[in-house]
Amino acid sequence: MTRPERAIVIGGGIGGLAAGAALHQRGWAVTVLERAASLDPVGAAISLAPNALRALDVLGIGDEIRDLAAWQGDGGLRTPGGRWLSRSSAAAAAARFGGPLVLLPRATLVDRLAALLPPGAVRTATTAALADPGDRARPARVSAGGEELEAELAVGADGVNSRVRGALFPGHPGPVYAGFTTWRVLIPVPGAEFASHETWGRGHIWGTHPLKDRRVYAYAAATAPAGQHAPDDEKAELLRRYGDWHDPIPAVLAAAGPEDVLRHDVHHLARPLPAHHFGRTVLIGDAAHAMPPTLGQGGNQAVEDAVVLAHHGADLPAYTAARLPRTTAIARQSVRVARLNMAGSRAVVALRDTAVAAVSAAGPALFLRGFDGIADWRPPYASGRRHAGQR
Repeated sequence: MTRPERAIVIGGGIGGLAAGAALHQRGWAVTVLERAASLDPVGAAISLAPNALRALDVLGIGDEIRDLAAWQGDGGLRTPGGRWLSRSSAAAAAARFGGPLVLLPRATLVDRLAALLPPGAVRTATTAALADPGDRARPARVSAGGEELEAELAVGADGVNSRVRGALFPGHPGPVYAGFTTWRVLIPVPGAEFASHETWGRGHIWGTHPLKDRRVYAYAAATAPAGQHAPDDEKAELLRRYGDWHDPIPAVLAAAGPEDVLRHDVHHLARPLPAHHFGRTVLIGDAAHAMPPTLGQGGNQAVEDAVVLAHHGADLPAYTAARLPRTTAIARQSVRVARLNMAGSRAVVALRDTAVAAVSAAGPALFLRGFDGIADWRPPYASGRRHAGQR
């Protein structure tokens, strides 16, 4: 009996688990190595556009994830005083992209992806390092927990500060600070009724979205020096910055405790990699193309990476050819959007808000236009089953 090809995935986040599941479904013997003690994800929630949902269709869980989501695209862009600059709807999103835009807790997606892997495939509390990227004549080697593992394919899914990327491309400058920091909250907010929205101020943004489990996901971003922290606590910092913004922002802040607020600086790869592979080793997700979160595509692109990688298998040049141009373009667009919505000049903000309102009044909401060429992506192969999100 022929031994199945082996794949070692370094990193057990959304991209790593999706890659492991996709490769497993293609017949690979998969091991996922995660340094944390558990798969509990860092972060609060994740938005999934139709492109990522179609990738999840390939894994067989697209409809399940759609059913778990409450946010279906209704909402738009607002000013801190509450004026709507741009409105969008679930029907408009579905008509434009062939499916909804949805939001759900990151933990839910992690659990569903992990369940697609066979028992014992995921090893937590395991620090891994790439010992040898391999080539045509020899397998890749990974040092993990005091032992050395060999595989026909090694997958670096170890995030923005990827050690695998550093080993493959030591001359690359790595991630740089994007110029702003973010806060995230996922909490119950009793009695809160509102449409999903993102609010743009001067050098500040805020987003508030209801989830199906009756919790609220809120996030904020602000220009700030790298490495800065509140002198007291991060809830107090949010109150200082956003406490007088429109409803339901004050209610969300009132319901949050200091322990509920996560804060992280944003880093991205300003210079694209020359390739997403070297030897028998490949990079996916933030390890390959970390981008600002302004289009909400970081996790979406990682899921796309996973199914495209499984499709091409050991043909890593074909994987790079399929993914590098697309992710580079989306990363650059994310940077452009960040410059727009994080603008700090009063004159620039006034011009921006006027232009957003005018453009949206003349056609589809700016929120939807930003996903053109992104959300309409379709996988290179399908599972063979029909899904509600396909047309």
